Amino acid sequence: MAYEEYRRWIILSFPDVSRGPVLDLIAGSFAGGTAVLFTYPLDLVRTKLAYQIVDSSKKNFQGVVSAEHVYRGIRDCFRQTYKESGLRGLYRGAAPSLYGIFPYAGLKFYFYEEMKRHVPEDHKKDIMVKLACGSIAGLLGQTFTYPLDVVRRQMQVERFSVSNSAESRGTMQTLVMIAQKQGWKQLFSGLSINYLKVVPSVAIGFTVYDIMKSYLRVPARDEDVVDVVTNKRNSQPSLHSS
Repeated sequence: MAYEEYRRWIILSFPDVSRGPVLDLIAGSFAGGTAVLFTYPLDLVRTKLAYQIVDSSKKNFQGVVSAEHVYRGIRDCFRQTYKESGLRGLYRGAAPSLYGIFPYAGLKFYFYEEMKRHVPEDHKKDIMVKLACGSIAGLLGQTFTYPLDVVRRQMQVERFSVSNSAESRGTMQTLVMIAQKQGWKQLFSGLSINYLKVVPSVAIGFTVYDIMKSYLRVPARDEDVVDVVTNKRNSQPSLHSS
């Protein structure tokens, strides 16, 4: 929704802008940033719940803070995080997410729309073609931005590590720290397994989105914008004549 609205707003505000891949890149980037701002606290809570150690009084692993940081559920995690750090705590690690989502979402829409433009007209409604375009878009977008995703997860869970509990690092500091201590390959750790989740997810998401637009008979985005611009231009003479 945000992508379509940003794209529409850009075209209406800047009529001379090119209707090409750059427009998709910009609209997709802002749409991704908007989505992150609205949903990031849920992502933070999910990560914390996944990393916490349950019954840590019996299982105390080296470098992990014990029972005091175990959350009882989603609401408890929200409450404790807000109590300890306020609203800022709920957006801990949001900066690398935004740094990553802007190019990721932008590139994702860019590659998808650009590949669709090169598909022959008689194959544009083929589901397998849409899935292929979405898969490649997801793969390329994820590859270029994955290191920032690693940094985001590190910042979200660093409070569980004894070595990091007394120090709060920023995005670039965390990125450099990982590269220095664990090597640059660590910035791409888990990328292959992430492909198994992201690639089909993006492919299915784009494909179902296009199919539902067709099923609901939603007009093509450019046709809809052209109608609005035309109506505005047609309304101008009547205002002057009155």
